[in-house]
Amino acid sequence: MAPATASRRNREQALGSRRSGRVSLTPRILFVNIFALALVAGGFFYLDSFRARILDERVSQAEREIALTGEALRAVDPEARTRLLLRMARAQGARLRVYDAGGIERFDSRAAGVQNFRLRDPDKEPWQQDVARLLDAMIDTVAGTRRAPLYRERGKSDGLKWPEVVSAAATGRGVATVWRAPDRSPVITAAAPLAAGATLHSTVDARDIVQTVRAERLRLSVVLLVVALVSILLSLFLARTIVQPLRLLARAAVRVRLGRAREVVVPRLPYRRDEIGMLARAISDMSGALRARIDATEAFAADVTHELKNPLASLRSAMDSLDHVKDPALQERLMAIMRDDVHRLDRLISDISDASRLDAQLSRAKFEPIDVAALLEALVRLRAEREPVRGVRVRFDRLSEGPLLVSGEGSRLERVFENLLDNAVSFSPDDGLVTVSAVAEDSSIVVRVEDEGPGVPEEARDAIFRRFHSVRPASEAFGTHSGLGLAIARTIVEGHGGMIAVESREDRLSGARFVVRLPQVAA
Repeated sequence: MAPATASRRNREQALGSRRSGRVSLTPRILFVNIFALALVAGGFFYLDSFRARILDERVSQAEREIALTGEALRAVDPEARTRLLLRMARAQGARLRVYDAGGIERFDSRAAGVQNFRLRDPDKEPWQQDVARLLDAMIDTVAGTRRAPLYRERGKSDGLKWPEVVSAAATGRGVATVWRAPDRSPVITAAAPLAAGATLHSTVDARDIVQTVRAERLRLSVVLLVVALVSILLSLFLARTIVQPLRLLARAAVRVRLGRAREVVVPRLPYRRDEIGMLARAISDMSGALRARIDATEAFAADVTHELKNPLASLRSAMDSLDHVKDPALQERLMAIMRDDVHRLDRLISDISDASRLDAQLSRAKFEPIDVAALLEALVRLRAEREPVRGVRVRFDRLSEGPLLVSGEGSRLERVFENLLDNAVSFSPDDGLVTVSAVAEDSSIVVRVEDEGPGVPEEARDAIFRRFHSVRPASEAFGTHSGLGLAIARTIVEGHGGMIAVESREDRLSGARFVVRLPQVAA
């Protein structure tokens, strides 16, 4: 039992963990599909890294542009610098300023008329921009993005408060800094050294980066929303097609377990050709087999009760009469009747016990190859060594060469053929002949037992295999057989995947022919 238990536990663990088994199928299906959508939603964070890369490129571009502009200013005459600064401000879309060595502003392109840098007031923008900024803040928080410092204007004499101005003057090369505007758009400031300690300062509102990222995020949101809606609908549909039939089958199984098998109609789902349909039909067939088994058990119990009452009534009557009878001869007859009844009860109880446990024993039996021809030869030889009953002879005809192998349990098959031989001998006339033959036919081993008795009427050929159905020869004493022999033989044969039937003899002589067909196995 231990290996079987361990194997069953391993199979249960392979089918699912304990934790997942506590959750209904519907949320599990939804979770799996929504988890896949969450991976798609990771595209939002990819856009954040995409924005960071664009911003880094723009910072590098701002450093190159401010350095080139500073080189150009140093190369032209002082009179032409103002015109060049205005042209560069328009071309770069930036606000250009020049600070002297003390941080005093000496030039401002906006004051000169180039209005290409203007920060937006978030309080004056529509609510859609508020939603977009809120979404930006949420994604930045989840992604852990570092927030740039808030951009603030400096006074005309506060040039040295720009960190990039100080850094450019100290390093002698272009330096850029990223700030955050009130509407969360990036502001890029850059500075480059000029002659005589002066510094060129550039300010650009990189709002186009935010607009690009938000546009891509909007497209991704629409796609994600549509995919999520379709995925949820498909998940619900899938859950409906899987969970609902399983729930119906589970409820039906519970009602069958509660003993309501007769009033439960297990749905067979004939329109489904998948595993759910296979399960439904299997449970329906199982419940039908269970009903049949219950009916058979109830009928068997009723038959047992009926069969036990007859010898018990006879035994009780003999015992009651024994107290009032004084004649020794009559007392001996009553005692003989009581002994016969006790023997009959013992035989009946033994056969009933065998019949009731036969199905369970066959289900646990370990089958092995059995040579039916050798088994029949041994049975016939043993009968030949004993004194014949009323002179009835038993002959074995082997119609096939080589072993005739079937998969089964030898003792059970021996009982089948013993019952058939006993039945044939009891119905045979004095000095009659019982013929046993075995042959391989169409992947089956066919055993025929023929006698020379009165035969079996066609209308009774199915009834003789029922339990407690007993039609015995007139010469045989009453109660000699329990009526379970042929029923036990049929149960054993069917347990081996075969069939048993009774026919008329092909030679048209009187008598019965019992035919047993068993599946043949390879040598």
